[in-house]
Amino acid sequence: MDPMYPPELTDPIRDEIKAMGLSEATTAAQVEAALAKPGPVLVFVNSVCGCAAAGARPGLSQALAAAAKKPEVVTVFAGVDREAVQAARAHFAEYPPSSPSAALLKDGEVVWMLHRHQIEGRQAQQVAELFKQAFTQYC
Repeated sequence: MDPMYPPELTDPIRDEIKAMGLSEATTAAQVEAALAKPGPVLVFVNSVCGCAAAGARPGLSQALAAAAKKPEVVTVFAGVDREAVQAARAHFAEYPPSSPSAALLKDGEVVWMLHRHQIEGRQAQQVAELFKQAFTQYC
């Protein structure tokens, strides 16, 4: 199945993720390998939407820069890397699909979830605070 979005739109977003130092999973096997690691792993479900660009990605970047303790982070791209997104969402299937979103798993169990409705309409600093609180509590 072809991606929903053309590379001209998604490549700059992928470059932003790489500049943040995050690992990107484009296959189910990459997702499984990332989530098999012990300790906390944040799965960030990336998106092309405005709330991902204005709040989620910059908020995550700010939180990671400020965190004394932080999880490993793996990203999957909704509407683009469907196999990876499906594999990631299978690990937090008890929550409705949302993009952007983030799930913090510790030793394979979901301990925290951030949904799109918690990102929409918020500034990056506000989203960063949500991430930082989760990192402080679970990392």
